[in-house]
Amino acid sequence: MSSYEEYTSLRVTIDAGVAHVTLDNPPVNMLDTALINELHDFAGAVRGDEQVRVIVVQSADPDFFAAHVDLGFMLKPETFAELANPNAGTGGDESLLNPMQKLMLRFRTLPQVTIAKLAGRLRGGGNELAMALDMRFAAQGRTWLAQPETRLGIIPGGGGTQLLPPLVGRARALEVILGGNLFDAEVAELYGWINRALPAEELDGFVDALARRIAALRPEQIAAAKAAVGAASTGGGHLLEGLGEESKALGGVYPAPDAVVERMRAAVEAGAQTREGELDLEASLDRVP
Repeated sequence: MSSYEEYTSLRVTIDAGVAHVTLDNPPVNMLDTALINELHDFAGAVRGDEQVRVIVVQSADPDFFAAHVDLGFMLKPETFAELANPNAGTGGDESLLNPMQKLMLRFRTLPQVTIAKLAGRLRGGGNELAMALDMRFAAQGRTWLAQPETRLGIIPGGGGTQLLPPLVGRARALEVILGGNLFDAEVAELYGWINRALPAEELDGFVDALARRIAALRPEQIAAAKAAVGAASTGGGHLLEGLGEESKALGGVYPAPDAVVERMRAAVEAGAQTREGELDLEASLDRVP
């Protein structure tokens, strides 16, 4: 059995075949070097852990599931090299993929059933992490999702352009990505972005009961169901190739030109990545010249 006790930005507890992974990276659960590297490490370790059949990813912060990827990667692109960058284990050519894409792919291809239990804000990479999981359930009135990268002069680069369209369709994916707006759980449920929006007081009980029910199945049932449904959902495309195309497209806008970097710097100075600024990030970005 693997040990998951050495992490500093996430907590892992295992009970009855269910691993609860709690993101705990104050002040806003930023996907920074520490959290990204530890998520990579967890995904690599849990893959072979036969004691874990279901993984529930949740947050210790009621206001933020995962704010987004650290904007410092835009201000200092060389810091991206500090991220863990292992292969996701697909057996395909992953040479074009960046570390965030590999992280999403590592979670996407886990043999366990993965569930996101959502409350608070999840933007950019935080939303991409949730979409990489098998299922998503959210608290009504307390969950908001977005892909705001176009407001910052780039496009989603952690799998967002590939993971979102199969969930919501092409037109709505373009609305989400090009509009860069924040969506509440009720609209996300209507769009198919999440499985269900539940009353906040019912979310824990519902997800825990579902996770335990799945964990009680034979491993062969879980593997067969994931393989069969995966074959149906991929259709004629393949996520690895799609991520490669996204990575090439991202290369056209990142590293960003000086004007975009200055806009990013102004966003940080205006409150981005502070707790107060992140609570209404869209308004803060709108005020940046």
